[in-house]
Amino acid sequence: MSARSPRPRRTRGAAESLGSIVLGFESVIVFLAGLVAFGLRTIPAPLEQWWGVVAGSVLAVLMILTAGLLRYRWGIAVGWALQVVLALGAILVPAVLIVALVFGGMWGYATIKGAELDRRRAASNAAASSAAEANGD
Repeated sequence: MSARSPRPRRTRGAAESLGSIVLGFESVIVFLAGLVAFGLRTIPAPLEQWWGVVAGSVLAVLMILTAGLLRYRWGIAVGWALQVVLALGAILVPAVLIVALVFGGMWGYATIKGAELDRRRAASNAAASSAAEANGD
C-alpha cells in the first residue's frame, strides 16, 4: 500500500469567499420569503398557493449551488441573475424588494470589491516572485 500525500487545498479568492457567504445567508431569507408568499396568499389565482414555497425553495437551492461555483466567472454571472430573480419576487411580495436591495448591495460589494482585492493580491504575489528571482532565490 502506498501512502498518498493529501492534495493541497485550492486557495479561494476574496470574491469567491465573500460571494458564497452572501449567497448562503440570502438562501435562508429567500426560503422564508417563499413561506411568506404562501402565508399571505399572494400567488395569482390560477396557481396553487404552495407554489410560493416551491419557488422559494428552488431559488434557495440554486443560491447554495451557485455559492459552490463562484470560482468560475460564469458563477458570478449566475449570482447576478439570481439577484434579478429575487428582485422580481417583489411583484408578489413588495417587502421582498427591501431584501433584494440589501442583499443585492452586499452581492455587488462582495463581487466587485472582492475582485479588486484578488487583483491586488495577484499583483503583490507577482512582484514578490519577480523580486525573489532577481535576488537569485
